[in-house]
Amino acid sequence: MQDLLNVILPVFLVIGFGYLAVWKFNFSASGIDGLMVFTQKFAIPVLLFRAISGLDLGQNFDLALLASFYGGAVAGFFAGLFGARFLFARPWPDSVAIGFIGLFSNSLLLGLPISERAWGPDALGANYAIIAIHSPFCYGIGITAMEIARAHGAGFARTCAKVLRAMFTNALILGILAGFAVNIGKIPVPEVVTSAADLVARAALPAALFGLGGVLLRYRPEGDLRTILFIVTVSLLLHPAITFAIGRAADLPQDSFRPAVLTAAMAPGINAYVFASIYGVARRVAASAVLIGTAATIVTAWGWLLVLG
Repeated sequence: MQDLLNVILPVFLVIGFGYLAVWKFNFSASGIDGLMVFTQKFAIPVLLFRAISGLDLGQNFDLALLASFYGGAVAGFFAGLFGARFLFARPWPDSVAIGFIGLFSNSLLLGLPISERAWGPDALGANYAIIAIHSPFCYGIGITAMEIARAHGAGFARTCAKVLRAMFTNALILGILAGFAVNIGKIPVPEVVTSAADLVARAALPAALFGLGGVLLRYRPEGDLRTILFIVTVSLLLHPAITFAIGRAADLPQDSFRPAVLTAAMAPGINAYVFASIYGVARRVAASAVLIGTAATIVTAWGWLLVLG
């Protein structure tokens, strides 16, 4: 038990420090926003660049790994979509946004640091493989479903073009692409550059976790409690359970299987709220699911770590 506490609680204590800093100690909202800009646009892209530039692509980009994680994610999307529609009588656009909550787990800010604490920095290859295609995959599904549900507005092609343009000017995506370019092209990077990049990368996760705590203070649970608890359950239990089943059936190696299941078990990411805000639907459900799901992950991640050994 002590080992599990040492893996999970430090991550959530850092998140809690950020939450308390804004709530009780007058750490400004603008300061949190600046910290998140630093992590999202500079430090984490550098971290992803360094990680992917040194990955063994043949070993880590395993189709069985991606099928297990994303099979669970797609199942979470459809469970959220049809559950919201037929159990809670939500309109189709709301249902798509709620399905997106079950699709988009927090693979980066929660999955990465908890996996690192559980199995060490040398065991993160599977995490980086999942993260590399996470946003394009999830937004592709979400946008397609939303445009079908709405069947009006700017149109599917134009909306896709706008989102693709936004994604490929996103610093996280650019960091990933630069890492692939260096890796595949075998481009030498001077040691002085890699040393500087490593300094920035080491600041990425602790700063991002602290900032995440400050951001979560803005997401207050309000109403729709049954819908929120339903989609949080889908995210924290159904997604990892299906990933677990597919990974076992595919005989996924342990060093890929465990990070895939643990990442699938993470709370909905903030992008779930961003997606709901883009379309102006189910924002209250998305915001509350991010907050409640993040808090509940303290318990559910512990349970999944026990299952995974």
